[in-house]
Amino acid sequence: MTMRIDRRRLIQAAMFGLGALTIPGVASILHARGFTHGVASGEPGARSMLLWTRYASDSGARLRVEVATDTMFTRIVAGGDAFADPERDHTARVIVEGLAPGRWLFYRFIAPDGTISPVGRTRTLPEGDVSRFGIGLFSCSNLGFGWFNAYAHACERSDLELMVHVGDYLYEYPVGTYPDTRDILPGRLLQPSHEIVALADYRLRHACYRLDPDLQRLHQSYPMVAGWDDHEFTNDAWVDGAQNHQPDTEGDWTTRKAAAMRAYRDWMPVSDPGPGGVEWGTYEIGSLATLFKLETRISGRSKLLELEDALKGRKDLDRALTEFRDGVLQDPARTMLGATQEAWLAAELARSRRSGTRWQVLAQQTVMGERILPQRALDWVADDAPDYLKRGARVGVAAAKLGMGYDFDAWTGFPAARARLLAAAQRADADLVVLSGDSHNGWAYDLAHDGRAAGIDIGTHSVTSPGIEQLARRAAPAEVSAALRATNPALAWCDTSQRGYTSVQLRPDAMTADWHFLRTIAERDSALAGSHRMRAAHGRRVWDKA
Repeated sequence: MTMRIDRRRLIQAAMFGLGALTIPGVASILHARGFTHGVASGEPGARSMLLWTRYASDSGARLRVEVATDTMFTRIVAGGDAFADPERDHTARVIVEGLAPGRWLFYRFIAPDGTISPVGRTRTLPEGDVSRFGIGLFSCSNLGFGWFNAYAHACERSDLELMVHVGDYLYEYPVGTYPDTRDILPGRLLQPSHEIVALADYRLRHACYRLDPDLQRLHQSYPMVAGWDDHEFTNDAWVDGAQNHQPDTEGDWTTRKAAAMRAYRDWMPVSDPGPGGVEWGTYEIGSLATLFKLETRISGRSKLLELEDALKGRKDLDRALTEFRDGVLQDPARTMLGATQEAWLAAELARSRRSGTRWQVLAQQTVMGERILPQRALDWVADDAPDYLKRGARVGVAAAKLGMGYDFDAWTGFPAARARLLAAAQRADADLVVLSGDSHNGWAYDLAHDGRAAGIDIGTHSVTSPGIEQLARRAAPAEVSAALRATNPALAWCDTSQRGYTSVQLRPDAMTADWHFLRTIAERDSALAGSHRMRAAHGRRVWDKA
């Protein structure tokens, strides 16, 4: 049978300061043995798949892996061994080769004592001509704010082949910080209770999140291409630091970053980086699409620009804003990807297009379209709004006067890097589809460079994390959306108040995106409140207009 971790004992472990499940003595306190967190698959190929599980024992255990075409495992087509390593928090992973392309397959792990894991389902990528391919797109799943009903809804569908999570899979904050104590949903227990900084903390936070039944089910039902954003590390991270890292009290940033990376690789269905150490790569969906997984957070990202810092102590604010806009903001040395990844992406876009592939799809972390705040946005902010929201609104409105967006942590803060990427897509003659997260709200942007269409941006809303509606409490969502669209001509559509996920259907002649809105996240319920669909025809590189 499969063992489960009792949440009450998980609390006890944190109270004792034991942190990670691998520390000697923790497993006995938690009464956790065997397969504790289900199964997962990821990094799909046409003939290969990475399979993951966690098996807790007093020491390491060699697990047998079986892959079959049926749930009864009467026709086993592949297999291998995986080692549940105490040094990897008892997680195990194996890449299974020799699979058939474009097939649903079932897999399981078998322990030395004969215990069998839950049966997972996965799908290899197709080869050759492909008439349709469905992707589920997720971002920003904060456990304390609500139930992961978006994952549950995706598991009930029959038209998706791959899940893509573009980051903020978990959050690093202590209990009582985002969400604050009054907003924590009862029953959404978070461990450890303090901010995660050390390896043991990050591992326990992953273990806590992965107890969620709908997250386990998502991993059990589909392969996933997963990439981290900042909260898998800490807020507003960049290559050499982060907004929410204080070296005086939290130690060296390099040490913390390494701990977060190691825990992520332990707990997610991802492989360790190869000899080049790169965190990016491609997934070929036959001749239909190339999916590019990018790393925009800690490999090469420059430090976040703070407009408040540029204005501090300046009497002539208009001049200070102009100098910021035309100076440091335009610095070509500032980058999201780093020079190596930028060059790789430009070459790969061209290669994909030369091969005749129809769509070039970027899975990356932050919204690429420009988001400029309407001048009346200050009227939307409630008197009792948190100070950081009031500050953000003031800065955003000030920036808007000179045509600047408000989110400098997104591609808005890296205009030269964005221009280089879009220019590379145009040179390659790519049909560019950008999959974005991080903003917590839903967006559909036309992307252009040098006066010409360059592609479309699909910004998915969050699984649970609150969005602009947290700021704009004095305005109806429809009013906010209309004002944003009027202020941002490239914004074809937006939703600023609902939680959920986005599904993308790729076909040779067109792609469609559906933003799915959950009825609630306050209770476990996969019912939808509604959906919004948009379409883009192949070759046009803009959203179809109604």
